[in-house]
Amino acid sequence: MLIVTQILFVVLLAISVFLFARQVKFIRRNILLGKKEEITSDAGERMRNVILLAFGQKKMFKKPLVGFLHFLVYAGFLIINVEMLEIVLDGILGTHRIFSPALGGFYPILINAFEILAFLVLVACVIFLIRRNIVKLKRFISKDLDGWPRSDANYILITEIVLMSLFLIMNATDTLLQSRGYGHYGEHLTGNFAISQFLHPVFNSMSDGTLVAIERSAWWIHIVGILAFLNYLPYSKHLHIVLGFPNTYYTRTDNTGKMINMPEIQKEVMLAMGADIQANPVLAQLPDEPPTQFGAKDVFDLSWKNLMDAYSCTECGRCSAACPANITGKALSPRTIMMKTRDRLTEVGKHMDAHNGNWEDDGKSLLHNYITVEELRACTTCNACVEACPISISPLDIILKQRRYLILDESNSPNEWNVMFGNIENNFAPWKFNPTEREAWIQ
Repeated sequence: MLIVTQILFVVLLAISVFLFARQVKFIRRNILLGKKEEITSDAGERMRNVILLAFGQKKMFKKPLVGFLHFLVYAGFLIINVEMLEIVLDGILGTHRIFSPALGGFYPILINAFEILAFLVLVACVIFLIRRNIVKLKRFISKDLDGWPRSDANYILITEIVLMSLFLIMNATDTLLQSRGYGHYGEHLTGNFAISQFLHPVFNSMSDGTLVAIERSAWWIHIVGILAFLNYLPYSKHLHIVLGFPNTYYTRTDNTGKMINMPEIQKEVMLAMGADIQANPVLAQLPDEPPTQFGAKDVFDLSWKNLMDAYSCTECGRCSAACPANITGKALSPRTIMMKTRDRLTEVGKHMDAHNGNWEDDGKSLLHNYITVEELRACTTCNACVEACPISISPLDIILKQRRYLILDESNSPNEWNVMFGNIENNFAPWKFNPTEREAWIQ
């Protein structure tokens, strides 16, 4: 019987890892559909961002209580899953608490720490469920979360509550069986654990056979739940658990909030002004002929970093809550920009898979079919969304690239903008007055 369960476990583990790896490959391929982007800012500063923003949750602590609870869920869940190593080895080798003899007296200390963290994670998840579904904070009931996105957040919180509960039930029944000296449970006595001992009254009256059935069921459901969570992750907003680290590392740290000029336009303007192009190594490398397209119409026109941003989005809504356009009732929601970009990119990836990895025009694009002109024009380019994001995602960069396409390729801009463009082109200023009188305002 033992060998059968070992084989079953190995097969289950192999299938789960294979399916996860396949989806990771799909996402990686999709991200690399983006254009090349060089990240040249200081690597040390970017690593500091990884430590402070991705793991340390620095921006979350602007609201200390929420930040603390989120850190518990995030760090606690990661640390508790160190226990996965023991579970995996037990499942493959057919052992039980394989690390207990090797770690000796340190083993109960470790499990006690895990149990305390598990309990705190459980409490934090309950609070987050209440905030989302009973208190109903504004950014959690926004219409851009209708349907799957709202359910996704609840599913993850409920799953974490179930997994933490199973961990505690497993330990409670295990330690009871140890105290009774039943079978192999009595071989490695760990003593009672910090939290699970309070569940003993629930199970004390049960027979040994019932306790074994509950302990084994909790063990199996716990490991199956974690493997299921692993494979659910790439389809969920909780992919940021993984991508938050590389995404913060590759976030620009220099000239925060400064718009990045298009080199092709810079070259054309500098040539018109008689400037020395060769003095600028970036512009000197550009071909003399103008590009066939400006800005971004579809996901292929965005950079790989923009696409990683889309997959890293936590859908927390802090960007939209900070957006002045969104606050005043405009169509723009930075969160929606990221969600729509991810949706389009996923659709493109599936379309390519259906055509042997090749792209065949499906008649749709990110601009117009997913993101509307009204949304793009509502943006004030204030950078508040980037500042508010816990992992420094930039919806603004995607918005600017699409607005450039609208204006430079489609000549699609409001008349008020066209007047300003004409003044800048002819008078070198947004206002209609003689360039020679630019400094008259001083007098």
